[in-house]
Amino acid sequence: MADVGIFFGTDTGTTRKIAKQIHQQLGADLSDKPLNINRVDIDTLSSYKMLILGTPTLGEGQLPGLAADCQAESWDEFLPQLEDADLSGIKVALFGLGDQVNYASEFVDGLGELYDAIAETGAELVGEWPAEGYEFEDSSALLDNGKFAGLVLDNDNQSELHAERMAGWLEQIKAEFGV
Repeated sequence: MADVGIFFGTDTGTTRKIAKQIHQQLGADLSDKPLNINRVDIDTLSSYKMLILGTPTLGEGQLPGLAADCQAESWDEFLPQLEDADLSGIKVALFGLGDQVNYASEFVDGLGELYDAIAETGAELVGEWPAEGYEFEDSSALLDNGKFAGLVLDNDNQSELHAERMAGWLEQIKAEFGV
């Protein structure tokens, strides 16, 4: 087992694709193959020293799951497992996908919801990302310091920036992870 676990929620498969790209860039020596969050339990998450967790934002700022009309369970159904979890000593970096044009008033809100849930577990959150270069009205993923809670990717409007943003973020979290 590698030190970094990569887990994602998805509806259309785009977040899965990004998780696979992150895994490829980190390398198999550092990270295990990404897994859909609907295939694991809290014991699997807590077995890693470092986590990378990803989510899209669906509809009106929702996490993926049955309530968001997804075909399968996802983050929405997994969150109750986090309520009593103790992830102290685990470093967690987050990434989120959203559409800043069509959903400007709830841009990457799913990332904000995931951030809040992870923060309650005692995990050390790393990987904040600058908000410059995005145009949106509001986002619950925007922290008090003006940065996003993690890497933000807009596959619908800025996919040409993915490679550069992902590379920069991965270098940052490698340093924060100490690898």
